Amino acid sequence: MRGGRMDGRKRRWRQHKIDRREELVDGTMAAIRARGSGAGMDEIAAEIGVSKTVLYRYFSDKNDLVHATMERFIESTLMPRVYEAISIADADEYQLVRSALAAYVGTVDEDPEVYRFIMGNGSADQSSLAEFEKLFAEVVAAVIVDRAGSRGIQTDGALLWSYVLVGGIQLATHWWTTDKEMSREEVLDYLTMMAWSAIEGMARANGSREIFNAQEHLLPEPNSAENS
Repeated sequence: MRGGRMDGRKRRWRQHKIDRREELVDGTMAAIRARGSGAGMDEIAAEIGVSKTVLYRYFSDKNDLVHATMERFIESTLMPRVYEAISIADADEYQLVRSALAAYVGTVDEDPEVYRFIMGNGSADQSSLAEFEKLFAEVVAAVIVDRAGSRGIQTDGALLWSYVLVGGIQLATHWWTTDKEMSREEVLDYLTMMAWSAIEGMARANGSREIFNAQEHLLPEPNSAENS
């Protein structure tokens, strides 16, 4: 009985710690939105209404807090919007591409301080970022395999293509958060142009590197009607 009571207390304490960490992470996200991505531990604690000692009771250091905030943002905000965008049953391939890009760019644009805190303050946990990129690439690859496979297009390169797309989009969007010379709509248009052109070219070669290598590779003439 005594051992059972001790085990029960340990489980309750572990669950309490998990719940409390989540509360503090949610408070951190609210604090960053209020005080900006450069907020330190003192400012975050003050905004939440706890002492910095309390933060260090549940997080070993700022890197640990950034890591937890990154996971929370990705799991609760970013990926649900991306999943929703790529789950439109009657959307064609172009609509899926644009919807997924709009979800990603829109989430970053609507929550810029949290994004900068977890991705651009020098404390971001690279392993968490790599896990996110892996997850995102696998989701994109699954969509490519499903859509391309149904058309009889080879998909041996699907995961590689997905990493290229996800990496390029993530880096470009991150750059845009620090250089807002382009509007959100312009960024979305250019990213869609790049991603769709890559997917269209893959489909034109039937997903085959042999067919692609055998093709003549010439740039098309510019559309004179649009450039006149």
